[in-house]
Amino acid sequence: MTLTRRVIVCLDVRGGRVVKGVRFQGLRDVGDPVELAARYEREGADEIVFLDIAATVEERATLFDVVRRTAERLFIPLTIGGGIRTVDDIGQALRAGADKVSVNSAAVRRPALLTAAAERFGAQCVVTSIDARREGDRWHVYTAGGRVATGLDAVAWARDAERLGTGEILLTSIDRDGGRDGYDVALTRAVSSATNLPVIASGGAGSASHLCDAITRGGAEAVLVAGILHDGVTTVAALKSGMRRAGLPVRRAAA
Repeated sequence: MTLTRRVIVCLDVRGGRVVKGVRFQGLRDVGDPVELAARYEREGADEIVFLDIAATVEERATLFDVVRRTAERLFIPLTIGGGIRTVDDIGQALRAGADKVSVNSAAVRRPALLTAAAERFGAQCVVTSIDARREGDRWHVYTAGGRVATGLDAVAWARDAERLGTGEILLTSIDRDGGRDGYDVALTRAVSSATNLPVIASGGAGSASHLCDAITRGGAEAVLVAGILHDGVTTVAALKSGMRRAGLPVRRAAA
């Protein structure tokens, strides 16, 4: 059976609005999360990832009201991240309508959170988000929206996250974020080769060929896209058409 490749749209949210920047800096407003999520579903997105990017830094809970309103409009899976600190937070996100919950900073601080969450809700609900920056010939993990260096090796941390019980890795290259010059294929390949988990490549999408590279050369199971959609450079349907022409199996998108 051929594995269908997923195109996932990311909504970075701050103050209840979707924002986008470059390398996690220079954020600008691009719209309402509820409306954008519904639009991307119509275009053929396979999943939506909703990241409250200021919640951890501002030390508050994620915006569950916005999550709830977004989930009510969607029929595709919704992943929620940002400001998730405890197993109870994960439960609240799932009750608000999320299908999966992404954890970054809290998992680095307390790795046992991944195990506890997987045991209570199932590994399929738990996503470990890894924001990585290249330093020499390795990649290091950063938390708090790319602000805090942890000293952790990204490949080793991905391996640990799998052992601890997470079901999926959301892997973002800080170096490539917003640059539109392609995903960090070497980083993606290093992590996908080191684990048996599905890896979602994130950071750097500029064209359908970049999505194809992340999958065929990087070993990603899925690709995350944001800025080129928010700015109207392309559509989910156009990206999927390009992937299909390259021989990758994708679910049919709306015309």
